[in-house]
Parts: sequence; structure tokens; C-alpha cells
Amino acid sequence: MAYVVAEPCIKCKYTDCVEVCPVNCFYEGANFLVIHPDECIDCGACEPVCPTKAIFPETDLPAKWAEFKALNADFATKWPNIAEKRDGLPEAEEFKDKDNKRHLLDTKPGGKR
Repeated sequence: MAYVVAEPCIKCKYTDCVEVCPVNCFYEGANFLVIHPDECIDCGACEPVCPTKAIFPETDLPAKWAEFKALNADFATKWPNIAEKRDGLPEAEEFKDKDNKRHLLDTKPGGKR
């Protein structure tokens, strides 16, 4: 089982989770992070440090965000790996508690800001 990054991460992209991940299984899009399911060791270190509560064990992923399991698996093979903490996006605080952000997901790869 792996962990999954869901909708609350969109337009925030805090990287507290990246900092604590012992296997560097996070990948970076323009405004979202994903976890590579084949690299995640299910340690759970990332979940409690996520400021937006966007990370879930695969088995506990809310049904409304079920598509994010496949999105994580897909984008993890297309986006660059991120292995160090960076600042969240400039608009992160504004979007941190917003709902229904799926339409704002930018599918382009991320990178150093």
C-alpha cells in the first residue's frame, strides 16, 4: 500500500512531506506534488506533517478524491523528483483551506522556483 496526495495540495505545494520522506518518492508538478506508489514504503512519515492534510493512506483515500490514486501513479512517471524542502507556492495560504480545487490542477512538470 502507498500514500496518495489528494486535492488539498493543489495550489499550495508545501514540501514538509518531502523533507521527512526517507525514500524520496515525491514528484513535483507546477502546483501539486504526487507520491510514486512503487517507491513509497508506507512509513507514514509524510501524512502528519502535511499542512493541508492532503496525504492519505491509499485505503483511507476519501471517495471524492479517488481519481488522485491514478493521478499520483501517472504523474510520478512524468514529473521530476523532489528531494528537498522548498517554500510553498506564493498563493498557498490563500488556497490552503479551499475546496473543489481539482480544476486548478496544472499538469505541467514543476521544478526549482
